[in-house]
Amino acid sequence: MERLCGAKLPFWVANETFHRDRPDLSECFQLSVLAWLPCIFLWAAFPCYFYYLRRSKRGYIMMSLLNRFKTAFGLLLWIVCWIDLFYTFYEMRLSHSRPPIYFITPLVLGMTMLLATFLIQYERLRGVQSSGVLFIFWFLSVLCAIVPFRSKILKAYSQTDVPDKLRFTTFYFYFGLILLELILCCFNEKPPLFSSVVTDPNPCPETTAGFLSTVTFWWFTSLAIKGYKVPLEAKDLWSLNQRDSSGNMVPKLLKEWDKEQAKAKSSEQSLTSQAVYAKPQSSTTNHVSGGTGANESSPEEAEVLLSSHQAAPHQPSFLRALIRSFGPYFLIGSVFKLMQDAITFVNPQLLRMLISFTKEKDTPDWWGYLLAFLMFFTAILQTLILHRHFQYCFVTGMNVRTALIGAIYRKALVITNAAKRSSTVGEIVNLMSVDAQRFMDLTTFLNMLWSAPLQIILALYFLWQNLGPSVLAGVAVMVMLIPFNAFIAMKTRGYQVEQMQHKDARIKLMSEILNGIKVLKLYAWENSFKDKVLAIRQKELTVLRKTAYLGALSTMAWTSAPFLVALTTFAVYVTVDENNVLDAERAFVSLSLFNILRFPLNMLPQVISSLVQASVSLKRIQNFLSHDELDPTSVDRKNTSSAFAVSVVNGKFTWAKEDQPVLHNINVMVPPGSLVAIVGHVGCGKSSLISALLGDMEKLEGEVSVRGSVAYVPQQAWIQNATLRDNILFGNTFNECKYHRVLEACALTQDLKVLPGGDMTEIGEKGINLSGGQRQRVSLARALYSGADVYLLDDPLSAVDAHVSKHIFDNLIGPEGILKGKTRVLVTHGISYLPQVDNIVVMVDGRVSEMGSYQELLKQNGAFAEFLRNYAMDDIIEEDEATEDLMEDELFPDDVLSNHHTDMVDNEPTVNEAKKTFMRQISIMSGDSENLRCRSVRRHGCSQRKHPEAQEKKSPEMEKLIQAETAETGRVKTKVFLEYAKAVGLVLSVIICLLYGCQSAAAIGANIWLSRWTDDASTNSTKENVQMRVGVYAALGIAQGVLVLVNCLLCRAYSMLQAAKLTHQNMLQGVLRAPQAFFESTPTGRLLNRFSKDVDAIDTHIPDNIDIWMRTF
Repeated sequence: MERLCGAKLPFWVANETFHRDRPDLSECFQLSVLAWLPCIFLWAAFPCYFYYLRRSKRGYIMMSLLNRFKTAFGLLLWIVCWIDLFYTFYEMRLSHSRPPIYFITPLVLGMTMLLATFLIQYERLRGVQSSGVLFIFWFLSVLCAIVPFRSKILKAYSQTDVPDKLRFTTFYFYFGLILLELILCCFNEKPPLFSSVVTDPNPCPETTAGFLSTVTFWWFTSLAIKGYKVPLEAKDLWSLNQRDSSGNMVPKLLKEWDKEQAKAKSSEQSLTSQAVYAKPQSSTTNHVSGGTGANESSPEEAEVLLSSHQAAPHQPSFLRALIRSFGPYFLIGSVFKLMQDAITFVNPQLLRMLISFTKEKDTPDWWGYLLAFLMFFTAILQTLILHRHFQYCFVTGMNVRTALIGAIYRKALVITNAAKRSSTVGEIVNLMSVDAQRFMDLTTFLNMLWSAPLQIILALYFLWQNLGPSVLAGVAVMVMLIPFNAFIAMKTRGYQVEQMQHKDARIKLMSEILNGIKVLKLYAWENSFKDKVLAIRQKELTVLRKTAYLGALSTMAWTSAPFLVALTTFAVYVTVDENNVLDAERAFVSLSLFNILRFPLNMLPQVISSLVQASVSLKRIQNFLSHDELDPTSVDRKNTSSAFAVSVVNGKFTWAKEDQPVLHNINVMVPPGSLVAIVGHVGCGKSSLISALLGDMEKLEGEVSVRGSVAYVPQQAWIQNATLRDNILFGNTFNECKYHRVLEACALTQDLKVLPGGDMTEIGEKGINLSGGQRQRVSLARALYSGADVYLLDDPLSAVDAHVSKHIFDNLIGPEGILKGKTRVLVTHGISYLPQVDNIVVMVDGRVSEMGSYQELLKQNGAFAEFLRNYAMDDIIEEDEATEDLMEDELFPDDVLSNHHTDMVDNEPTVNEAKKTFMRQISIMSGDSENLRCRSVRRHGCSQRKHPEAQEKKSPEMEKLIQAETAETGRVKTKVFLEYAKAVGLVLSVIICLLYGCQSAAAIGANIWLSRWTDDASTNSTKENVQMRVGVYAALGIAQGVLVLVNCLLCRAYSMLQAAKLTHQNMLQGVLRAPQAFFESTPTGRLLNRFSKDVDAIDTHIPDNIDIWMRTF
């Protein structure tokens, strides 16, 4: 530095800095280090920051007054720096030579100010509202300028005249301008043009928060204050950031998972291609049987299967997909964690210096103030960095959970029927609730896997410096604990797998109970099914108890680990050498390092436990996502060259590849705009054929083509928990004219008059407040309103009454209905409609037996004629019932459709004459007409006993059927704590609290005893009291460990599991004994969540949280 500053300006003067009441830094140090430090930061950060800005696509910001001031001040700073430079050249011309530092520093500062001004404008063009890089640069500039600011004032005060007035003036101009730049950097620019923030009615302020607001989380203050004043509601929350939405997260994960699966497939194909046989040429030898010539080889020797030497095929790794999807964002949080870990070890060194300062009498007072301020500043900095790390971890966990739930849900929609057999509903519910939540919990402290060893190594290094080789005794204690905890982790993993199996079985049984609750209550089976659920729950609790035993041992080991390390280290230190004295500096600095050591030692087992649980969940999720999917290309939907709207050529289908084929040699051609009926006996494959056209079956052979969009009406109508109108529109725009035509065609107009809210009536889950016929007609209306090209109707008329069925066929499906001109494939058992269809497909044992028009099939007298013989009588009976229903209205006074359809029978088309003749022949062949009349009367009596599907009336009250789920707001009531304490046991709760108190008292007593131990150094009584000091300190520590073990066993393995058992039992009892109206107004998913996620919280999360809370006292 002498070359830069010259001999007259020394770089460092220790006497003027450390040993004076008014310290000051040398002018060379101020002109070099303090001036260059901010510049070095900005130039070092510029390449990465410029690359980041180039990739940023936020729009651009219009030139504002704030931006103009920033730019003007930047240019003024450049001018001030260059004034100093030119003044130095001017002095050189006047023969007043200056050291090179007076040339270099103004030049470096000037170029840096130009760079800062360039970044101000470039950030505006790239849509950056607040710059963290420039804020840190201006903050460092002001911080480094404070020293020369004070120094110049002191020099001017000590001298009568200012020696260098120009530089004195330009410096204070410089200081004022950088201070103004720092203040302006605290304010935000306006949002960029065309950004989503401008159009969002309730944007999250995080996206527009400045650097200071982001670092301190000040943008969250308004919501926290509002939540303190009034309970928060959903409408009070801000809109979700676009980058965190499921629409962004789920495709991101699925894209990486698809890459993994593609790699696995390509690896498998390459290995398959290597499995070849190297056979000798037939022309080289005569294959004589039993030949053993020298040039001959047997087939066993000649055929070499290369695949036997190849490696196992590459398996897709869901973990790699997760890392590639969310690893980069999570890595930013890891960098913050690394910075926090480094700063953590600054405070013990400052503490050492502070204790040394108290011992030295001649040290200036400002040393103590400086050390105290530095300890405060490092604590603040450590807090800010740590919470930035947690922000990244929490957001990553939320994104992982969102993506997992979305991926599992999408997979559940496309897995094959064979996969559905192995993956039950209970397992899928647990995957989306429990397993996904475990990944979110893991990411919070996942960095402890590398951070904990790093902190332990650094703590041991500083302990070595403090206590010497004695620290090796503490290392030995920690090494001994590693295999112990590894064994516990392995056993815990096995118990986790077993617990999840029991939980899947319990949720599956609960799902079946809730789906069939009506039948269960009709037969009074509540107690039987309750016993089954409780039996599975007991197995689950047994596994949880075993896990609690292992957890108690692990907690005791890792809670006692910091104390054991301290005990062994101090004991070895004072016993190996009589000259080793445990004074205050060594003891308290070591204790601060041991306290740092306590957190990683306590967290590491919990992270390992969470990692074990997450690994089990990862395997479960990976297995589920690896299930085979339905082939989307099995049905050709883009075949425009075909003359048929629906065609199946030589089709062979099965429900699962390992099962026998269900449909054989299927050849069906449906012309555009035609109506085709599929008929056959029960179980002959009619619905399977519809499923094959939809692509829900495994296609083994043949080709399937469906041209245009498809609307599907299943046998069992699918109804949403929404209003009747929303069920029909299904996301389409509302067209009033079209909507009313659909209602009329589906015979829903009269039903709307008896519903309490008309078409705005809320429909319960699975259409529980609609009759079967009403649900089917809503399903038909949804398909009709969609305006599809092809309609696949799987026996939609079987759930409605005969006269309603006729109305729907005439006005909707038939040749004169609304769907005329559309391609319709109708599965039906009603033979009265068959003469009006274009073609009939007759199914027999999974094959197409016959296909043709009604008259053609009637003449063939084949399978179709046999079908008519079986179903003709039932059809006549249904027609008789329909006629009697319409003529004798007094039998059904509440039928809302009776007056509407009185003219249907009279208007029967004359096309049915051939059918009537055939019916008379069948009637003669069937024999006894009296038997027919008896059957008709019997069936008619049954119809009187049952309510018609349109007859069910609802309460006229216009109240909401499905009530919104309520959650307690504000503070947790004392009653809740008392209820949980009662479930645990009031006496046990008091004992547990006392044990926690004794545990804390033992820890505090050990610290107090250690402080007394260190006082022995001042009285020179260390040698006499060593054994007593070590013995009492060890006794207190061992007592703490024993109390922890007893507390964990009593708390987790007995009392809190008993509370979990009673809570689940009472909830199950309450649900099973609830009235039927409760299940009509409560969705099944809500109840399943109570029995899956909430029960898991009671089993594991609440005990953990209580333990953490009690340890804070």
